[in-house]
Amino acid sequence: IHAYSLVHDDMPCMDNDVLRRGKPTVHVKFGEAQAMLAGDAMQALAFEVLTPEHGVPAALQARLCSLLARSAGHAGMAGGQAIDLASVGQPLAEQQLRDMHRRKTGALLQASVLMGAACGPVSPAAWNALAAYGDALGLAFQVVDDILDVTAPSETLGKTAGKDLDNNKPTYVSVLGLERARAHALELCAQAHAALARSGLADSSALALLADKVVQRDN
Repeated sequence: IHAYSLVHDDMPCMDNDVLRRGKPTVHVKFGEAQAMLAGDAMQALAFEVLTPEHGVPAALQARLCSLLARSAGHAGMAGGQAIDLASVGQPLAEQQLRDMHRRKTGALLQASVLMGAACGPVSPAAWNALAAYGDALGLAFQVVDDILDVTAPSETLGKTAGKDLDNNKPTYVSVLGLERARAHALELCAQAHAALARSGLADSSALALLADKVVQRDN
């Protein structure tokens, strides 16, 4: 789902970018029609992966597909992207920006956490804590993304640096300023750690490390 979203996001009708992961974007390399179809095929492939013929109970397959579909659709990633496109050149308050990124980026990252939780026994308290962790993780990822867009070169990012600024898009840096955005990323990381602390998981060290790496990454 994430890979398909990047293919479509880079197309001329959306962000119109020519560089992704240090290489020409799919529509640049193979044409717009092939890029559209590649994204469509990857979206369907995600649900093929979740519904194998053997080894995964049907009820769990349905649960996983439900979580993924809702995070990727109108209430999640696709809806957030629509808000993003409609917000070009428009001033947004921090709450509006947060709502957009909770959908565009956060929903899919939160779903990846909850889909893992759905695969095993988990108490309601742990589920809620992991949902809060995923929410904080998703927002932190986007805040850092906005920071790197103005502080890291294209060679490090693997995509065109300064693209959001050039396109006059609202970001955490444009709304909060660079230093406040950096502080907010650390606050969200702390919130993620606090959620793990109340989850009751026997070992949440890998998830804690993931939160740290999201905030510390340079690309």
